[in-house]
Amino acid sequence: MNSLVSIIVPCYNQANFLAETLDCVLAQEFKDWECIIVNDGSPDNTEGVANSYCNEDSRFKYFYKTNGGLSSARNFGIGKSAGKYILPLDSDDKIASDYIKLAVEILEKNERIKVVYGRAELFGKKSGEWIIDDYSFNKLLATNLIYCSALYRRSDYDRTTGYNENMKFGFEDWDFWLSMLESGGDVYRIDKVMFYYRIRHGSMLRSLDREKQNYLRNQLYENHRKAYSEYLLDPLNTFEYTTIYSSVEYRVGKMLLTPIRRIFKFFRK
Repeated sequence: MNSLVSIIVPCYNQANFLAETLDCVLAQEFKDWECIIVNDGSPDNTEGVANSYCNEDSRFKYFYKTNGGLSSARNFGIGKSAGKYILPLDSDDKIASDYIKLAVEILEKNERIKVVYGRAELFGKKSGEWIIDDYSFNKLLATNLIYCSALYRRSDYDRTTGYNENMKFGFEDWDFWLSMLESGGDVYRIDKVMFYYRIRHGSMLRSLDREKQNYLRNQLYENHRKAYSEYLLDPLNTFEYTTIYSSVEYRVGKMLLTPIRRIFKFFRK
C-alpha cells in the first residue's frame, strides 16, 4: 500500500526560516515522504536554501512559480505531489519528529477520519501552548479550530476545489477545512504537541484590519452559504461567539459545571 506523504512547503520571503523547517522534515521518524518546496516568486534566497537540501536528499523537490499567494502556492505544490497523504507546512513553522508517523497510523486505521492534527505550541516572539478548542463542525463555522499543518488524504483534497484563491488576505485554511468537512467526516486531535507555530512581527493574520476581516468573513459565507444557512450562523458576527467562548466568565462557568455534568453522566449509565 502506498503511504507516501507529500509535505507541501510554500515559501515567500522566508528563506531565513526555511532551513529550520526543512530540518524538522529530515528529522521525521516516518521516512516515506517527499517534500515539495514551492518558491512563490520570492525575491530572497529561497532557491539557494531549497537547492542545498535537494542536492543532499532526492526526497526534496523544488519548484518556482510566479507570485500568486499562499493558496495558489499550496495548490500548485499539491498538483506536483504524488502522495496518498498531504501535509501543508509553512516555511517558518515546525513539526514534531513523530507527527507524521502517528498521523498516518490513525488515518490508515479509520477511513471515517478525514483530518489529523495535534496540540500546538507558539515560538518566536511569543511562547507557550496554543490553546485550541475541541472540534465540532458548528464551532468550525464560527471560528477556525484546525491549524494549517494537519494531515489529510489526497483523495479528500481532490473532492474539493482546493485552497480557495479568493481568500487573498488569509483564512484560507479555515475555508479549506470547511470545504473538506461540510460533507461529513471525523477529525482526530493527537493529545500531544505536534506543531510549532512561529509568531513574528507582521504575521498576516495578526495584521488584518477590520475591513479585511469583514471581507474574508463575507467570502467564507459566499463559499459555504449552504452550511452557514443550515446552522443559521452569520460569519460577520462569529467574533461574538469567539469572544464569549474565550471569556473568563464562560471558562469559569464551564469549570464549575464540569463536575456536575460528570455526576449526571454517571447516573445516566
